[in-house]
Amino acid sequence: MSRWIAAALVLTASPVAAEEAGFEAALRDFRELHRSETSRAQIAGSSFYVVRDGRTVAADHLGEQDADAHVPVDARTIYHWASITKTMTGIAIMQLRDRGLLTLDDPIVRYVPELAAVHNPYGDTGAITLRQLMSHSAGFRSGTWPWRDHDWQPFEPKGWSQLVAMLPYTQVEFKPGSRFGYSNPGIVYLGQVIERLSGEDYEVYVDKNILKPLGMHDSYFDRTPPHLLPHRSHSYYVRDGKRVAAPFDVDTGVTVSNGGLNAPMPDMAKYVAFLLGEPARQSEYDRVLKRSSLEEMWVPQISAGDDFTQGRMATTTQSGLSFFVDRSAAVRFVGHNGDQNGFRAYLSLCPDQRVGSLLAFNTETRGVENSTANRRTAESRIALATDRLCEALAK
Repeated sequence: MSRWIAAALVLTASPVAAEEAGFEAALRDFRELHRSETSRAQIAGSSFYVVRDGRTVAADHLGEQDADAHVPVDARTIYHWASITKTMTGIAIMQLRDRGLLTLDDPIVRYVPELAAVHNPYGDTGAITLRQLMSHSAGFRSGTWPWRDHDWQPFEPKGWSQLVAMLPYTQVEFKPGSRFGYSNPGIVYLGQVIERLSGEDYEVYVDKNILKPLGMHDSYFDRTPPHLLPHRSHSYYVRDGKRVAAPFDVDTGVTVSNGGLNAPMPDMAKYVAFLLGEPARQSEYDRVLKRSSLEEMWVPQISAGDDFTQGRMATTTQSGLSFFVDRSAAVRFVGHNGDQNGFRAYLSLCPDQRVGSLLAFNTETRGVENSTANRRTAESRIALATDRLCEALAK
């Protein structure tokens, strides 16, 4: 009888052992790729974390946060997360929805009536909904402030009044709801909804309702507080084969809801743990956003496969609500990427395998373009290689 029990135990354990061995091999391969590509591409500094079942199981830091002063990257290094901020904006909208203050199919002009001044050749601007803004299908342009072409000009518009002044000169670029069109202004408009319904600045609202409840105490928006300045990463561009510095510690102004988040890797790991969920902590996480509402954000709304600047950068990519979703033969992917002022950042989740990764670079090796060539930058190649971690667990 004991021989039968032992054999049964071996048969039961083997798939688990094989899965773990496959994951560890995939992680070793990824780390080798991360190091070699970062060095080859002249990336000053980069960090990589893996969160699995609520725990950080890999934490790598490469290179320097300040290439001139030779300050190394470490766990306290603060990166700019750019458009990954949009996922928090979406969560804030869902919080307000769950509190009964709005519905996703409400017209945006109900909360931001100034948008009625926009020229809409496709019909009534009052028909554009919050859901369409969250899925980037509302028809607004991509750039928030496309008139910045000199160093002396502000990084982004400082106040809402500047955007309001341009609304009569703004038009809807395609029929709302008909297709995907990544729009930074659309997320700024959602930021206005959050401010007007909560009665608080966007930064204050998110700090109270997302950052603090998740224990993200070294995360903040825009200008760095003095006590964290020693840990703030500089950023760089590689242009014509040379690495040059980008502006330091910029202020995203009124576009903060679109891309103003700064945070160290351990704080972002807490955010990933929340997104993945954990039964033992679910009641705590539900105070931020209940699981069903988070999963609702990951339901595909519209194809984003024609845009190689966002999401998985694949023809199969779809836009959910403030997240991008995709699927390989074995794995469902959820996430968002960000790029601004020399920073590149990637948040990638595999909810069914309960694993997620974070990847941050303080150097942009080539400008983002809507082309399959965007998949071939060093940053994109490294980011897409994280897929193998999830695929190893799915076998």
